[in-house]
Amino acid sequence: LRGRWGQVVVVPLLVGGLWTLRETVMGSWPYGGFPWARLGMSQATSPFAEAVSWVGVTGMSFMIATVCAGIGQWWRVGRGRDWRGLVMPAAVIGLLLVVPQFPTTPAGELTVGWVQGNGPAGYFDAAAPGAMLTAQTAASIPLIGQPVDVLVWPEGGVDSDPLNDAGTDAALDELSRQASAPLLVNAATRRGGNTYNTSLLWPAAGGVVQLFDKANPVPFGEYVPDLWFYQRIAPDLIGLIGREYTPGTNSPYVSLNGVGVGLAICFDVIFDDVIWRGAQDGAQLYLLQSNNGDFRGTDENLQQAAFARMRAIETGRSVVNVSTTGTSQAFAPDGTLLDDLPADTAGARVTTIPLRTGLTPAVTLGTWTAGLLAATSLLGLLLLGFAVRR
Repeated sequence: LRGRWGQVVVVPLLVGGLWTLRETVMGSWPYGGFPWARLGMSQATSPFAEAVSWVGVTGMSFMIATVCAGIGQWWRVGRGRDWRGLVMPAAVIGLLLVVPQFPTTPAGELTVGWVQGNGPAGYFDAAAPGAMLTAQTAASIPLIGQPVDVLVWPEGGVDSDPLNDAGTDAALDELSRQASAPLLVNAATRRGGNTYNTSLLWPAAGGVVQLFDKANPVPFGEYVPDLWFYQRIAPDLIGLIGREYTPGTNSPYVSLNGVGVGLAICFDVIFDDVIWRGAQDGAQLYLLQSNNGDFRGTDENLQQAAFARMRAIETGRSVVNVSTTGTSQAFAPDGTLLDDLPADTAGARVTTIPLRTGLTPAVTLGTWTAGLLAATSLLGLLLLGFAVRR
């Protein structure tokens, strides 16, 4: 690495790999990790975004970090005098610009009604019992009579357990009957002594309700890890958390009259394995449910919209991202915005959603990308250590 080319080529590659390794660790530990701030996700609206269908978000992080490190090293080593030092970052940028999105196969269309009720969804919002159900139902009324294949509500759109509350069960049955379509709703459910954050595909004419439980409840928001420890440090603060959600283990996939639907509930959208598993299990589109009520007035919901767009491009599938309070969006498989609803507004949309089959390399390779980058980076660091000692 003492030569100029080692400094402007090998060092940036090593930095990119180590950056990606740091993101991988941060995104999985502790308590399941927090992969919200990955560098790759920042490219959701950039001209580089299509490459994510080949390398995934992890690969995108590696390439962006490598480019930045390459430019930095070029300036540090030669003070910008030798333009040949920009060959490597320029090559990566050129590759990111020209690589098209990996194609997936058209498989028809689905007409999706989606509803943003703008109810009292925040943790500390004053709300009467059933207020969210009432708000979502009221916002759904304009869709009655319009032909839809499914009616989608956001996370927390139902504020009582429809599996154990007869009144809520009846209300959903009635709305489904009026809409002549199944509902995809979300509620806290109690099963087997555990509480889950659950998406429920509620059939229009009775029958089996398909379930998906949130795989990644938010630490210190939806459950308290190591409760015995944190309870002693901040008992009043910990006492504000009213439920202890259990992580779900079922597939993020439901079958909607033969159409495969991938699911993710709010925080789940930033976890690769949830998204990949949906596509691997046969999802032809994604219906994402989120609750942004506690983040009114911030850019959190816009960040989540960027994640949804990136997932559409990464998987080559349409994504409908429905929020309690907004913003909500529908994206085509190439990330094009099909329709949206602004924040802090009650409303509903009916959108014709393209369906796709086939897996992109990002989904097929899955965790192999992160594993290969991590192993290569550690090996490079080890070899560098030996070289320095010699």
